[in-house]
Amino acid sequence: MTYCVGLLLSEGMVLLSDTRTNAGLDNISTYRKMFFFEEPGERVICVLTAGSLSVTQTTLARLRDAIASPDASEATSILRAPTMLKVAHIIGDTLAQVRREIDEKLTAMEQGATASMIVAGQRRGGEMRLFLIYPEGNFIEATEDTPFLQIGEHKYGKPILDRVMKRSTSLTDGQKAVLLSMDSTLRSNLSVGMPLDLCVIEKDACRVTMKRRIESGDESFRAMSEAWSRALRDGFTQIKL
Repeated sequence: MTYCVGLLLSEGMVLLSDTRTNAGLDNISTYRKMFFFEEPGERVICVLTAGSLSVTQTTLARLRDAIASPDASEATSILRAPTMLKVAHIIGDTLAQVRREIDEKLTAMEQGATASMIVAGQRRGGEMRLFLIYPEGNFIEATEDTPFLQIGEHKYGKPILDRVMKRSTSLTDGQKAVLLSMDSTLRSNLSVGMPLDLCVIEKDACRVTMKRRIESGDESFRAMSEAWSRALRDGFTQIKL
């Protein structure tokens, strides 16, 4: 499994993913779950993935093939799509088609495969948008009231986001929030693991403005985790019944 989260803030977007994939307790691997499609200054698209690797990798491969095709058009290529809404439709349709094809192959084995994605981005002259795409290809969008979206093992990291996230939250505090959300998930679920991929896309930059790989043992992440644990313990002891 995995955990991915995206924030849509007034100053830009913050995205974070882990890299753990497991097919059983004795088959744990590391795979990147954060992917970029970029024309710096013109448009930027970031895709986070959760679920079956066969589904997500095939979907991403088809998206890349569509971009490179000599017949690429606004209807088929996410780097030519006129809006981020169209990007979400293209990715959703591709994901749904791949899932159906793989499900058909697995039917005889009484197995299934599923996946979901977070899609974030902006094209020059357009608004920043953040979508959660379901396995069926339909999607929802982050809003003013709920400026974050999650996929994978999201339940452990959701409470802090529910309490602190607002559209007006700064990019710095947004990074802090997603990292603490991930820290809570890492502590409670063994199917989520290091290293982590973090990125920031500033508003109207139309490019990735910050990328960071956080490895196991990263000192700044460890210090943040320990400070958060102390703050929770101190807050707990100060509350009176």
